[in-house]
Amino acid sequence: MRVFAGQMTAPAGRTVADAIPLVVIAAACFGIAGGLPLLQIAANRLVVGTPVSAVAALGSRGWLVVGLCLLGGLLQGAGRSRVVAFAALAAFSAALMLLAAGLGAAAADLVAGQPPAARARLASGSWVGLLLLSGLVAAAAARVRMPGSGWLTLAALMAGFVLLYASGAFDGLSLAMEYRARAGSVRAAVIQHLILSATAVALSALGCVLLYAWRPGRGAVEIAVNGLQVVPAVALLGGLVALTSGLLTAFPAMRSAGLSALGPGPAILAVAAYLLLPLWRGLEGALRAPDPATIDAARAIGLTSHQTLRDVRLPLGAPILVGALRVASVQSIGLATLGALVGAGGLGGIVFDGMSQFAPDLILLGALPVIGISLIVERALSLLENRVRQRWHG
Repeated sequence: MRVFAGQMTAPAGRTVADAIPLVVIAAACFGIAGGLPLLQIAANRLVVGTPVSAVAALGSRGWLVVGLCLLGGLLQGAGRSRVVAFAALAAFSAALMLLAAGLGAAAADLVAGQPPAARARLASGSWVGLLLLSGLVAAAAARVRMPGSGWLTLAALMAGFVLLYASGAFDGLSLAMEYRARAGSVRAAVIQHLILSATAVALSALGCVLLYAWRPGRGAVEIAVNGLQVVPAVALLGGLVALTSGLLTAFPAMRSAGLSALGPGPAILAVAAYLLLPLWRGLEGALRAPDPATIDAARAIGLTSHQTLRDVRLPLGAPILVGALRVASVQSIGLATLGALVGAGGLGGIVFDGMSQFAPDLILLGALPVIGISLIVERALSLLENRVRQRWHG
């Protein structure tokens, strides 16, 4: 190493000072978590528990987690080689898994010897530590610069968490207890939620194409889809329930077709209505993406309007279309949660059950899958958008 202008410079051209921000982040994240309770021990699932500090919960495991984070931060600043980046990723990933295992072990120790109703739930310090460590893992995975490194890291971490759960490492946590009691219901709710979201996206996309094909009414349609965004979701759901009920009263034959004022129907219509705006903007932007010279060239070689649409406008506007689909898909996953208010099922049913029972872990049992599905869908469609952009825009 050599000294220049008061800085030590690594052979790869990075300074040791480059590692300082990551080291500070790693130290700060556990400094914050150390000042917050990691767990709460409560007499049952409904009452507020007694906080348990990081030192009492993790013991020596906590220092090992901090050490791995500091090691990862130092490795991040040691150079840009793929080997060093992978070593930093391994350190942060190990810290995350060790923290999760430590929380499970601490929860098991806390509930041991307690009445069956006793619960040990994750407290604010745990969520801060897990969230910030996940961010450090994501940042380290991006620095590996290997195709698919992010997905491979996610798969490895998911496999690790599944193995920990299967081994009983999380059995003492209240969240795991809630899942064991409702495992079948949660799986069914996830499937219902995906069906609700996918159906709403498909219906909205079809409606968007048909409405855009109606040229004289495009201005009115744009005003309508913009106006829908200011209507509260609960109000729109209630309005659709009332409208559907009125239609069923006026046309009783609709009941024999399986239509109902409550259930998936109104929920799908409400979510689809909210998705019209991003899909409308995406379709409009995609069709206007090619510059006029490209369109003129297509016409000059004899392409018809349909051929220009198929071979020029849609391929060049494909990244915009996929981007709009990404926004609409993530939005639909979140909005479908409100479908439970009208009996549509899905993960929203678990969330509202938890709210009615004042059970925080039951609320999380419904909310965490919604967050996870949203992140996975967003990432997958972002990758597809990038691939399409590279394919058609070089």
